[in-house]
Amino acid sequence: MLFFSRNLRKHLFSPQPLISTLLQKHLPAFYAYTQKCTYVDVYMKWKKDSYYDSIESIHKSIQLKPLIALKNCISTAPDGCVPISAVSKRDKELGIPVKVARFLRQYPSVFEEYTGPEYNLPWFRLTREAVEIDRVECEIYRDCKGDLLGRLKKLVLMSGEKRLPVKIIQGLQWYLGLPDEFLKDPERNLDGSFRVVEMEDGLKGLAVESEIRVLSVMQENGMKRGGYGGGPMEAMPFPFFPPKGLRMKQKISDWLYEFQKLPYVSPYEDYLGLSTDSDVSEKRVVGVLHELLSLFVEHSAERKKLLCLRKYLGLPQKVHKAFERHPHMFYLSLRNKTCTAILKEAYCDKSFTEVHPLSTVRKKYINLMMESEVILKRRRMNNRPVDSQNERPKLDLDYVEEDRTEMA
Repeated sequence: MLFFSRNLRKHLFSPQPLISTLLQKHLPAFYAYTQKCTYVDVYMKWKKDSYYDSIESIHKSIQLKPLIALKNCISTAPDGCVPISAVSKRDKELGIPVKVARFLRQYPSVFEEYTGPEYNLPWFRLTREAVEIDRVECEIYRDCKGDLLGRLKKLVLMSGEKRLPVKIIQGLQWYLGLPDEFLKDPERNLDGSFRVVEMEDGLKGLAVESEIRVLSVMQENGMKRGGYGGGPMEAMPFPFFPPKGLRMKQKISDWLYEFQKLPYVSPYEDYLGLSTDSDVSEKRVVGVLHELLSLFVEHSAERKKLLCLRKYLGLPQKVHKAFERHPHMFYLSLRNKTCTAILKEAYCDKSFTEVHPLSTVRKKYINLMMESEVILKRRRMNNRPVDSQNERPKLDLDYVEEDRTEMA
């Protein structure tokens, strides 16, 4: 059964038929259905996969996020340029890990430096290529505002009380594709279905009121493929993409086969009557993580960023183990000294969903960032001092270095 409690078997086999009958009368049928399997302690060894570790649009986001934040400061300036004094002390605010001036000079393909009109201070503006990508990005934000609002609305509706603290949403707005200033003025950027509410501990939150039933990405894809009608007691298997060379024990294979036949509980349905010590509860947890990563632009996120949602989405204390127990659905990348959870289906099944336009723009920024490495290398080569005494004659075809004693 679920890894969160090992005491379930003691309660399952205790002679309490009267209590069990009373409980079954008050619980939905598919909740009671789950109490018949025995616990299987599943452990699958993590395997490195170079394919997921090489997706630059995911792993370059650590450098890209502060770069775009700094780019926005420059592009929104009155003249499209700023002195270094205007941004030099905003490193923590913008998430820049080094001094701002050093960060700006690391990317000459994005930021152009020149001498200012007063006091010979360095000023910075965007290059022509960066200005063009910024223009395309603004058009996408304008055209896809409805899509971004829909992603935010789904995130809030996944919570039990249909509300989330604004602070937590701000920590996930990069993954949702929301602009930096989107939540700073909610009255102008949000529609009438959102409400700003007061939550516990004095936190401000966003609440959503919706009478329409929301379908998860799993349910929508299941209906497209056929075989799933969207009923509350229907079973729906998860799409599997097992790692290369994965070998499972027979008891794990049997458990996985039974796990696929369990009913699917949508992340947007009420889960209060669901026992936390059941296999369906684990399937709901996996479904919530699947839906979360499906809402994100790159279908990935740092695992620690998802843990802050545990309390509001009704996830167990050890929710991080769900990624380890289901490597056929999620991949954990350890690049950049952090743990990033990646939804395999988004990168292995072309029919899963369309590529978000914002993802295409971010790839353009990454390509522009990588051009900076070539520019900086060329500058170092041009500025390297040359020793005329040891310089190799360009036209001497018989030249042999003195310290070379053997031909390769």
